[in-house]
Amino acid sequence: MRIGLLTEGGYPYVSGEAGLWCDRLVRGLEQHEFDLYALSRSESEEAEGWVPLPPQVGRVRTAPLWESVDDHIVHGRRARRRFAECYGELATALCTAGPGNPSAGPEGEPEGQSALEADRFASALYGLAELARDEGGLTTALRSETAVRALERACRAPGAHRSAREARVPDLLTVTARLERALRPLSLDWYEDDDLGSVDLCHAASGGTAALPGLLARHFCDVPLLVTEYGVRLRTHYLTEPDSSPAIRSLLAAFHGRLAAETYRRAAVITPGNTHARRWQERCGADRTKLRTVHPGMDAAPFAEAGESPECADPQTLVWVGRVEPAKDLVSLLHAFAEIRRAEPGSRLRIVGAPSGPEGAAYLIHCKALAAQLFPDEADGPHAVGRNPVSFEETGGPELPSRADAYASGALVVLSSVVEGFPAGLVEAMFCGRATVSTDVGAVVEAIGGTGLVVPPRNPRALAEACVALLRDPERRARLGAAARARALELFTVEQNITAFHGIYLEILSRTPARRVLLGDTGEPLPFGVPAEAHVPGRWSDPTARVAARGGPGTARSGPGWAAEAEPARAKTSVAASEGAGR
Repeated sequence: MRIGLLTEGGYPYVSGEAGLWCDRLVRGLEQHEFDLYALSRSESEEAEGWVPLPPQVGRVRTAPLWESVDDHIVHGRRARRRFAECYGELATALCTAGPGNPSAGPEGEPEGQSALEADRFASALYGLAELARDEGGLTTALRSETAVRALERACRAPGAHRSAREARVPDLLTVTARLERALRPLSLDWYEDDDLGSVDLCHAASGGTAALPGLLARHFCDVPLLVTEYGVRLRTHYLTEPDSSPAIRSLLAAFHGRLAAETYRRAAVITPGNTHARRWQERCGADRTKLRTVHPGMDAAPFAEAGESPECADPQTLVWVGRVEPAKDLVSLLHAFAEIRRAEPGSRLRIVGAPSGPEGAAYLIHCKALAAQLFPDEADGPHAVGRNPVSFEETGGPELPSRADAYASGALVVLSSVVEGFPAGLVEAMFCGRATVSTDVGAVVEAIGGTGLVVPPRNPRALAEACVALLRDPERRARLGAAARARALELFTVEQNITAFHGIYLEILSRTPARRVLLGDTGEPLPFGVPAEAHVPGRWSDPTARVAARGGPGTARSGPGWAAEAEPARAKTSVAASEGAGR
């Protein structure tokens, strides 16, 4: 089958989010063909280029979200009127978004009103998409004074919530600019029968703006949509830009909440990466019958040697591995280690990781200063060099060439975060067969099951007590480590992830009406002419039947399956080279 993979700030860019997962998915499903539709977030991301693409990638199309583009389209009176009506309806849906839905605050909203506003948002969104298709784009219109005026009228109208009524001109300008960026996919020329309309399935690698092309492909061409979220974009929006004014936060949260609800409503299947993400999706209106939890797939091979040799670990060493940033709460870990040292004087803590951005660099300096204050250098004798029991290191050096070596160096792995999505580092430690002590955040409990100890976040004493209990009980550590490795190999490998998505692809297509008509000898459509098995390699259908693929009837070629017969061969390399900018 042919899959349209939709990304935002991700694959195929070198520095893209979830790029490794997408690459493993594409390479693992080599029996299928993938077309990539990528939205880039920054000029630097495009300048770094793409990762090497496998041969099953047939087409790559990219579009920037960071660049302000003027489409130079002059709309006529009728088009301007259509735009003002649609954008006004969209703004009204955002300003009256009641607090009972994910995009609102503490007050309630009647269920009927919520459904009405959701329909109003969807009608306005698709109205703008149809206008953009008719006129060739809406980029300039979305930044125009007409858009600002429409948003202002919606904020001042009766029934608008308080935060919207308090919006000032700078707030309106900021929100209009953010909405233009989020709605930029409306103006792309991706939604024709020979483009996204020709794929069998759209797979959005995240929610939010990345899923918008999938919504439009479904609206214009009836292409089914699969949405995968390992981190819910709406939750990410809530956690960013806390310094913005209440009006900006409220209006943008209303937009992202409405977009998430519409995405979940139109998607054929939604695959959260963990129960934490699943709860967010259900809160945003996702139908439980559409949800399939698919844990992230990780490569266990680099950690096999450490997992098979647990006896090589230093029994007195604790290890923390990850990105150094305030959300990881290393300050609490250091205070907890002070109590651990009082109970176990020979213990040692290795903090392994690089800072994340300028904020992470400043946080690392603070943590080093705190460690020097809490743990003065200790020497074994009067002529020995002092040594601090806490070390700050990075992988890639002679002592710790890889993350697997970092986990293997200690008998106990600690996670002290206050904010966490899916704890990939914790799963790596499980692959290594190490016992873990973690804070109860995000999907930590779901990942470790009963194979590790969990304590409340920001509680150094509880963290210290759990660590001391395992340091003093090597047999328990060994049991937990072995159970953790078995659980990780069962649930979190690349193989299980790829197998799950292959099954979901087939499930969606088996429930999707055929969009290509199969004709018999008389020229009449054949009932049930395209069964679900036709998408599986093999001679499932009558080789003498003729195929009409939107453009009209045509003679089917002999081949292993209907999907190959209905689609002419394409020169993959040349298409990717011509359509993918910035490689």
